[in-house]
Amino acid sequence: MADLRVATANAASGRTGLGSARDLAGWAASAASLDVDVLAVQEVDHLLPRSGSADQTAEIAAACAGTGPAWSSRFAAAVHGTPGRSTTMRPAPATLPHEPSYGIALLSRYAVRNWHELRMAPARFVVPVPDEQRVALAAEVVTPGGAVTVVATHLSFAPLRAAAQLRELVAWAADLPRPLVLLGDLNLPGRLPARLTGWTPGVSAATYPASRPVVQLDHVLLDAGGTGARLIDGQARTVGRSDHLGLRAELVLDG
Repeated sequence: MADLRVATANAASGRTGLGSARDLAGWAASAASLDVDVLAVQEVDHLLPRSGSADQTAEIAAACAGTGPAWSSRFAAAVHGTPGRSTTMRPAPATLPHEPSYGIALLSRYAVRNWHELRMAPARFVVPVPDEQRVALAAEVVTPGGAVTVVATHLSFAPLRAAAQLRELVAWAADLPRPLVLLGDLNLPGRLPARLTGWTPGVSAATYPASRPVVQLDHVLLDAGGTGARLIDGQARTVGRSDHLGLRAELVLDG
């Protein structure tokens, strides 16, 4: 039996495959149906006018909790303002609860004893669109079987910059407790993230584009750190109408 069920999914700010149409409630319901204990979400809007000034993290957490106890959740801002143009966004030096922002979220059925954030510089080029600052968010989750560190991130769309950010994340996470699970849209293909980190992949499946996936950009990686933890039952799943498939896996804590 799994000690922790995890998933990563790209919310696309609640947008549907039709472009500007939005259905966060439908996406959140689909994410909740993954039936996991910890969910990492990329492309999350926070109080942005383009998505109705909603607190998307809170809405997703409510959908995951259903009629049960409230989930622990946190939004981490990559940029303040609306991404896509240098004139509408600026790097977020910190997550500010009342500042309209864009970034990632991490949600947990279990209590979180510590949160950690890392910000990583964007790619320098601006063609076809400017890259955003990137952020990683770590939660030390207290499960019935023991503590597990879960890290969520969404790396640059520029492959060389994404690779550098992943190496920076590994160095930053060196002192975090193990076992450690990394969840996210890494924008790096196939087994490259496993080779760069030295961590064990939990799912091998194409995730992008969701309509006809040909490449794996989304990943679940484990650094057991000598604990005996292992990932099992990894699979790709459709989540709402996102342009990425989500990934789901289960963590077993073997002593």
